[in-house]
Amino acid sequence: MATGQGSEAAAVGEAQRLIEELGARARAAARQLAHASSQAKDAALLRMAEELVSAQDEILRINQQEWEDAQQAGRPAAFVDRLRLTPARVRGMAQGLRSVASLPDPVGEGLWRRVRPNGLVIEAVRVPLGVIGIIYEARPNVTADAAGLCLKAGNAVILRGGHEALQTNRAIVSSLRRGLEQAGLPADAVLLVERPERATAVALMQARGWVDVLIPRGGAQLIQTVVQESKVPVIETGVGNCHTYVDAAADLDMALEIVYNAKCQRPSVCNAMETLLVHAAVADRFLPAMAARLEAAGVELRGCPRVRERLPHVREATEEDWATEYLDLILAVKVVDSLDEAIAHINHYGSGHSEAIVTRDYLAAQRFLDEVDAACVYVNASTRFSDGEQFGMGAEIGISTQKLHARGPMGLEELTTRKFRVYGQGQVRKD
Repeated sequence: MATGQGSEAAAVGEAQRLIEELGARARAAARQLAHASSQAKDAALLRMAEELVSAQDEILRINQQEWEDAQQAGRPAAFVDRLRLTPARVRGMAQGLRSVASLPDPVGEGLWRRVRPNGLVIEAVRVPLGVIGIIYEARPNVTADAAGLCLKAGNAVILRGGHEALQTNRAIVSSLRRGLEQAGLPADAVLLVERPERATAVALMQARGWVDVLIPRGGAQLIQTVVQESKVPVIETGVGNCHTYVDAAADLDMALEIVYNAKCQRPSVCNAMETLLVHAAVADRFLPAMAARLEAAGVELRGCPRVRERLPHVREATEEDWATEYLDLILAVKVVDSLDEAIAHINHYGSGHSEAIVTRDYLAAQRFLDEVDAACVYVNASTRFSDGEQFGMGAEIGISTQKLHARGPMGLEELTTRKFRVYGQGQVRKD
């Protein structure tokens, strides 16, 4: 027992030393990035994109072995889908870097300026957060997206991905660091924790003084672990128990297309719909058409008793189903009697991510927008649009479901804070 405890203590100590070393390197890089010109950062982003594309064949070769290993290990289909890269996904990662390069630089932006009665001039400007830590699961695209956004906002980033994607992440980070060096910026602006055991995650969570902000990307268990255990300030992201409500005044053809897209277009992501609410006034017409369309696409439906009256073959939904983020071709369906009931259900079970109403009733739409408590609220559109790129923000670092300091898709502005600059002419405080 003593030997085991000693080995564990040694592993913890080694992990802490590793994270402190990475933190020191990241801090040094962040000091340089904070004063880098927009032109220098944009040139680096474009070089990073070029290096990523140049390394595509090698990245895909390494990634194929990792996702095949995950399949053989029996990992869920949604997990494998997030882990797997394709030529199109690598090109998308590179395009994300280029898109970020084309966006305005938030660093140094003046937020407001005031002249006080005593003559003091006070202005608030955007400045980088400093060093950002990202703890994420098998999502290699996060590696490039996070690196690009952090760089443009003047931050260094320490990336700690899951062990299933370690070799893929290593190849991606190598290409990004080559791009940084070629552009004359510090390669240590992007650092990878190459030991993905739990001890390094814990050490990163406790790296207060080295890391300024920690952002978890992944499932509910990962996010809650980071929120509960971290000593570093955390921006909570991502769990998406998203709903679509088909109102009594909905265009049912439109509703069918929106529901199909929200569930089936890519079910493994956080902005996919997990629960469908249907007003009783349109349930008889809408539910059979919806079931035929979605079940043909392989969706398993789980319904309340009123749904099962109309669709007897559907599995009965449990209390757990209303609260579950499936990330799979499974959909919970409930019939409701009113907009009030729909809003109450969403606010009770929703995760604060993305919610949608389909309706031609202007007042119902406005009430839904006003009363649903979520980061993104839609009228007559799919929840799948909750994405930084789709919102015109370039790539995103995540979708924040909390209310401090950012909410919704997190782009460049959300990766900055503010600094007050105060100009005086000898004023001293007398009261």
